[in-house]
Amino acid sequence: MTTTNIEPGGSAPQPPIPSAASPKTSLKKVAAASSIGTTIEWYDFFIYGTAAALVFPTLFFPGQDASAATLSSFATFAVAFFARPVGAAIFGHFGDRIGRKRTLVWTLMIMGIATVFIGLLPGYGTGAFGMFEGGIGIWAPTLLVVCRFFQGFAVGGEWAGATLLTAEYAPEGKRGMMAMWPQLGVAFAFFLSSGTFLAFSLVAGDSSAADSSFMQYGWRIPFLLSAVLVLIGLWIRISVEETPVFKQDRERAAKDTAPTTLPFADAIRYQWKEILIAGGALTSLFSLFYMGTSFLTNYATKNLEHTRPFVLGMGMIAALVFGAAIALSAMYSDRIGRKKVIGTSVGLAVVWALFVFPILDTGSPIAFAVVLLVTLIIFGIAYGPAGALLPELFQARYRYTGAGLGYNLAGILGGALPPLAAAAMVANGNTLGVGIMLSLLSAMSMMCVLIMTESSKNVIHADAEVVVDRTLATEVP
Repeated sequence: MTTTNIEPGGSAPQPPIPSAASPKTSLKKVAAASSIGTTIEWYDFFIYGTAAALVFPTLFFPGQDASAATLSSFATFAVAFFARPVGAAIFGHFGDRIGRKRTLVWTLMIMGIATVFIGLLPGYGTGAFGMFEGGIGIWAPTLLVVCRFFQGFAVGGEWAGATLLTAEYAPEGKRGMMAMWPQLGVAFAFFLSSGTFLAFSLVAGDSSAADSSFMQYGWRIPFLLSAVLVLIGLWIRISVEETPVFKQDRERAAKDTAPTTLPFADAIRYQWKEILIAGGALTSLFSLFYMGTSFLTNYATKNLEHTRPFVLGMGMIAALVFGAAIALSAMYSDRIGRKKVIGTSVGLAVVWALFVFPILDTGSPIAFAVVLLVTLIIFGIAYGPAGALLPELFQARYRYTGAGLGYNLAGILGGALPPLAAAAMVANGNTLGVGIMLSLLSAMSMMCVLIMTESSKNVIHADAEVVVDRTLATEVP
């Protein structure tokens, strides 16, 4: 039995419209649209991270020593994380007003254009495909930063929309299972990005010299291939109908005589606590993931001197294990709740972070493989339920905005700042400090998880609005 408070003089909510797919949109199509679109978005995002570790220090920052060039490269990587909240706010507004589907088409197009442009961009002192043979100087890193901003801008609007697409279609009691599909897109993307770089590294050679075949054109091919993937993703996304929850919300909004307000303003005004708690709780998983992918790719090749093919090959294997962890934890969270599963991941991260670099610094290839696999498994345990958690925390009328803000706040705290700080620490030989930093971030996340309320039983249909106490997210049985 459920109850919903309403304002005096208001009308009682109508019975909820079941969150089931229409005859024209099967659940399989919804899963495919969210997963494939997210795979493409994150493929574009990850190939930048791989290039930032392997290519950009040499081509875009050639006048700096190795440590400074790496730090500059990861600074451009971090730009996207500061662009993501901007994208979350803007695309969240349109996602809450014109629909999840239409907004997701735009995020995919912007990401694709920015990524292809990076693949065509000449370096500081090197050309691209026979053009600008002497490079374009300072314009090279400048334009790289601009493209990176638009990548982050697009991803900021992508994740929340993709998870809402599945969560709002999900049958009762199956939100974790359905919302795992956009989460799996991240694992697929990591596999594809590592695989494409591995393939072209093997074809073009393993040399890191600026005039080598890989540095001249091999690294560009994965970026240009993004155009093909984007066209496939657009075709699939356009074929999906808008979610039934959004349609219900728009029908109710059309009957509402109250003044129209901005989704961004409402999300901040009524559910700022949920945004901060969600962002803090997910900081740990972001710090583990970006440290375990882009940063460790650089550390393994430059500091530990593992070969590029070995590191990329291990990335592909780790992506498969990572995907399995996402799927299992997402489905299990339907049974025991999101909070317990995410809390398990964060608790493991507090301890594991302290052992990462001592194990890595043994220099063994097996040690690197173990660190990468364990780090991504711990991350996957939390990432699986996150796709259902955030949509469950926010009211339908600003759910896209609220979920996006919480997710991308975690991206800044865990994905942008730690790699920069870690690069500076490693340059000074302080790898122990990196582990302590990651452990402290996970401890902060644990505090947020402890004060978080369980959300798996929340009802997310559009009539589940607690109007008197707007700080509550959804109707709770």
